[in-house]
Amino acid sequence: MKRKLIAAIGAAALTATVAACGSDGGGGGGGGAGSITVWLMDGSAPQAWLDELNAAFEAEHGVEVDVEIQQWDGIQDRVTTALSEDGTVDVLEIGNTQTVGYANTGGLADLEELADEPWAANMLASAEVDDTLYAVPWYGANRVVIYDKGVWAEAGAEVPTTREEWIEALELIDENTDAEPLYLPGQSYYVLGGFIADEGGSFAVEDGDEWTGALATPEGEAGMDFYRELQSFSDSPTDNDEASPQQSTDVVPNQEVASWIGLGWEAGGAVDAIEEQGGEADFGYFPIPGKTADELGHVFLGGSNLAVSERAGDRELATEWLRMATSREWAQKYVDANGDGVVPGRTDVTAEPGAGSFAEAMVRSAGVGFLPPLTTGWANVEAQPNPIKELMTKALNGDDYRSAAEEADAEITTRINRE
Repeated sequence: MKRKLIAAIGAAALTATVAACGSDGGGGGGGGAGSITVWLMDGSAPQAWLDELNAAFEAEHGVEVDVEIQQWDGIQDRVTTALSEDGTVDVLEIGNTQTVGYANTGGLADLEELADEPWAANMLASAEVDDTLYAVPWYGANRVVIYDKGVWAEAGAEVPTTREEWIEALELIDENTDAEPLYLPGQSYYVLGGFIADEGGSFAVEDGDEWTGALATPEGEAGMDFYRELQSFSDSPTDNDEASPQQSTDVVPNQEVASWIGLGWEAGGAVDAIEEQGGEADFGYFPIPGKTADELGHVFLGGSNLAVSERAGDRELATEWLRMATSREWAQKYVDANGDGVVPGRTDVTAEPGAGSFAEAMVRSAGVGFLPPLTTGWANVEAQPNPIKELMTKALNGDDYRSAAEEADAEITTRINRE
């Protein structure tokens, strides 16, 4: 569970890695005669799958596939530059929240010829602009609750199926153990987004030709109220997020935490860190519960799309590589090769994770995955200082929610409409 499979969220320094017939990721020269260049993000493609795919493609088309492995830190600037140049990259992996921005700048080729494939509907939304397909869904992944089986057994707590049962379990842990019932940083805003989505709300809504912040609403306040209730079981400060400090490696392995909300690579990182310290991790996993047992809580569905550059050196071959990579045959092989588990981008591909695994809980949640506003300006909202994070800290510290939310909405509205 070491590979970082969350395309919209990951971050690391750019490094040079060789993959398939690849070269380094230093900015690339595009596919020359008899080759195409493919940019994939670090950890997204299992090496064996990539090697087999490219060997099959090269045998069928007689061209070399030059794969350049990229990392998330600074990727938006590198992609923007590449898409403005002729022949730098042919096929590229793009985070699902980034796709609409690149499409709106004219950097992505029209892929309508692939529109009739059975793409997962909640992933497809991130790949279309004005009903035109500019990318195809590759994979998704989302957060689940990770819990220490031993602590929960000591407390007599059972895996919950509703929000109410979740709170009852945390109360039992608080009363009967010395563990922190739930580690929840004050600014895990994608977790908050799920609770707001449970209420039928969103971070922002379309208002004519523009977007408007939507936190100063009954839905936004109700979502924050439940977040506050959960966060009361945590010892975390109210002004940090899940990456500062890194919950999987800096928090969970170093103190007794009964449960936390995280991604697959975070669960794997915590296991590795605990074992490196001579301990043993015995984690269980369950989807974030909803209000009732028959509906799970909403979760941010991160993931990646695959696209073709409008200025590709060989758009036809690039499209054929993308078509093959995301075909039912190769998409199924991709899902099977991912031991960490991914949510398939196609509805005719089956994910069969092991019973009790992180992937099993994750796949169960995928049907109620949500995405933030799909607009170019959303990246401006997420830039620091993030107004949603600032609102969360104020609300957790006892400030009047409506006043703080109106201030956040004003900032969101300004930023999201600035491209």
